[in-house]
This record gives sequence, C-alpha cells and structure tokens, in this order.
Amino acid sequence: MSQHDKPIEDNPNLTLGQPLSDFLLQLEDYTPTIPDAVTAYYLRSSGFEPKDPRLLRLISIAAQKFISDIANDALQHCKMRSSNSSSSHGSSKTSKGSKDRRYCLTMDDLTPALAEFGISIKKPSYYV
Repeated sequence: MSQHDKPIEDNPNLTLGQPLSDFLLQLEDYTPTIPDAVTAYYLRSSGFEPKDPRLLRLISIAAQKFISDIANDALQHCKMRSSNSSSSHGSSKTSKGSKDRRYCLTMDDLTPALAEFGISIKKPSYYV
C-alpha cells in the first residue's frame, strides 16, 4: 500500500489540504469539455472575475457534471416512455432491435429531468 492509498489519519505526512492541492495540480493539465473562455464569460457576466485557471476548470467540471446528470436523467425518462409505449402497443422487440435503438431528446423527457433539479420549464403558448 503506497503513501497515498492510506487514509489521512494513518499517514502523518499528509495534511487535510494535501488531497485538494494534488487535485488542483491535476487540473492544470486537464482540458474540460466546456472551454475556459466560455466558463470565464459566464462567470464575468455574473460578476465574478476568475483569476486562477484551475478554478475555471473546476467550475467547468462541475457544470459538465450537472449537464451530464440532466442528460442522463432525460435519457432514462425517454427509455421508460418508449418502453411503456412499446409494451402498450403489444409489439415485441428482439434484443438486437433494442440494442440498435436510437433516442431523441425531447422536451417531454427534458422537462421532468430538469424538474428533479428544481428547474421548471414550460413550452411557449405558440407551440401548444
């Protein structure tokens, strides 16, 4: 077991801030999906002036995780909705047919996924 595998309590050489500083060092070389310029733009528009690029990347990772969670929840809603509609129509799918299935992100799937995160959206009246 290496020095980093041991819990902090068992390792006298590590301080409580050591794992965080190691993580921040890893962020220097990491390129997030959301570019630094995009994250910096939205932070500046909200009144925060980011000075450390590692902080930008940390916020980008958090935003990426948030978007990923919403997209995953919407996919689960889509799968449940499509499985309910196929079972109600009485069609039987082969395992190959369901494996090749493609899904489309719709407002019907996105709305409940966002609601789980406290975001409510409604279709504009001209789409109803």
